[in-house]
Amino acid sequence: MFPIEKYHYAESVEDAVRYLAAHKGAKILAGGTDVLVRLHEGKSDYGHLVDINGLDELKTISMDESGAIFIGSRATFSEIINSEIIRQHVPMLAQALLTIGGPQVRNTGTMGGNICNGAVSADSACAALVYDFDLQIQGPEGERTESIHGFHTGPGRTILQQGDLLKSFVIRPENYTGFGASYIKYAMRGAMDIATIGCGTAIKMNGDEVETFKLAFTVAAPTPIRCPTAERTMKGAVISEESLERLADAVEADVKPRTSWRASREFRLHIIRTLAKRVTQEAVTNQGGND
Repeated sequence: MFPIEKYHYAESVEDAVRYLAAHKGAKILAGGTDVLVRLHEGKSDYGHLVDINGLDELKTISMDESGAIFIGSRATFSEIINSEIIRQHVPMLAQALLTIGGPQVRNTGTMGGNICNGAVSADSACAALVYDFDLQIQGPEGERTESIHGFHTGPGRTILQQGDLLKSFVIRPENYTGFGASYIKYAMRGAMDIATIGCGTAIKMNGDEVETFKLAFTVAAPTPIRCPTAERTMKGAVISEESLERLADAVEADVKPRTSWRASREFRLHIIRTLAKRVTQEAVTNQGGND
């Protein structure tokens, strides 16, 4: 039997926030693909749950008249992948989410949970970073908007405070319009395993030269990261073997891979260099197909 001590079924976003604020240590239950694993492992700090599965307003995927895309925190991976809005405007997000687990996990798990659990290996994190997500958060003091940049503060840690509930992700049109993007996940068993390294990029070309370049990694540092040194190196560059090799050299200044049972630091660094070049080439190819 799962060690659940307290359970609250939220009737509204405000109800969920009030309960979370009043009960220290309470965890949100949405898709449950992470929470139920922790409970199965007997983790006692997951025994106090606030169930938000009745809050259908958190499942909406929409676009407003300005071109801003809104993704509810309860939208499942499959719902996001199958959304025509996502496929047309930010296809790299769908590409990244397709690498998560199997169909059962994608049909149940949510991007809200994937980002908010703070995992350094979160497959949605690279897309969030290169598309410069904003996060709309409801807290005890009201609603606020936070950037994905700085949202993760360490392994398993985020800026979320007691009582906070993520409502939706926002992707502004200036952060996706005219970009080609791609994501590559390196893992020992592909989608059925967490990433050994994840890499995503978005690129905007001006003729033969790189106008804007954004590069992100997971499992390359204590949090998912963007790579400012590598990004500066590519600005104004022409895509060639030489410029891609300069990119691979530059990215070493941005990452801090570690040795674990999955891979040594040296092997991770080799993968990081290789993926940086591959994902950039793919993003350039994809630019013609992205809005």
